[in-house]
Amino acid sequence: MRITCPHCGARDRREFYYLGAEDYLHRPAEDAAPAAWDAYLHLRDNPAGATRDLWYHEQGCGAWLLVTRNTVTHEILGVRAVDGEATE
Repeated sequence: MRITCPHCGARDRREFYYLGAEDYLHRPAEDAAPAAWDAYLHLRDNPAGATRDLWYHEQGCGAWLLVTRNTVTHEILGVRAVDGEATE
């Protein structure tokens, strides 16, 4: 699988570290109810099809990327830096 970094271009997926679903970008407020924190920390969907995941370009520019990919085919549908720059 190849991921196109908006800063470095197309790279092998082994240059990247997978964090998980984009849910990590939607952290509850500090004073949120315990149920909101429980959902944020422990509850994850496992869909078949298109997902949006966080990847870190560990052996490259050090950017956090939001990668849209199909979990069935492993096709990369889009990549953008978490700060907004898009590719593909």
